Amino acid sequence: MMSPKAPGALDRYVGTRMRVRRLEVGMSQEKLGEFLGITFQQVQKYEKGTNRVSISRLHQIAQALETPISYFYEGAADGLDAEGGLGDPELAGVASDFLKLGDGRALMRSFVGMTTAQRRQVIEFVRQITGDVGSPARKAPSRKPS
Repeated sequence: MMSPKAPGALDRYVGTRMRVRRLEVGMSQEKLGEFLGITFQQVQKYEKGTNRVSISRLHQIAQALETPISYFYEGAADGLDAEGGLGDPELAGVASDFLKLGDGRALMRSFVGMTTAQRRQVIEFVRQITGDVGSPARKAPSRKPS
């Protein structure tokens, strides 16, 4: 059984949302740490979900990243399974890998600024060039040559 103080799936989810927003606004971990009066290593621990973020600290983070606190929880209910774990850990890993790419961050910033119609066109284009006919969040099943 997990310790009541140990970070869980929701802590990791909030940390991921924190990282996404920080990258969206183009802020480094160092700058966020300076704003909060903590080290960039502590920011890393929050983003990885290694350390829990208190509600008062989350309020400070929301101010620094110019977003409402609710942003950090958006989609959490949909992304957590009945046991409180992330329903799709593969997707969390893919998102983390994507954010590590310089091009991934640039694409994310551009994608967020698009209209819904533009995003759908980009998704369809990517599906066509990759041969992915399934959900954009999952890999298409491998196909055997005919």
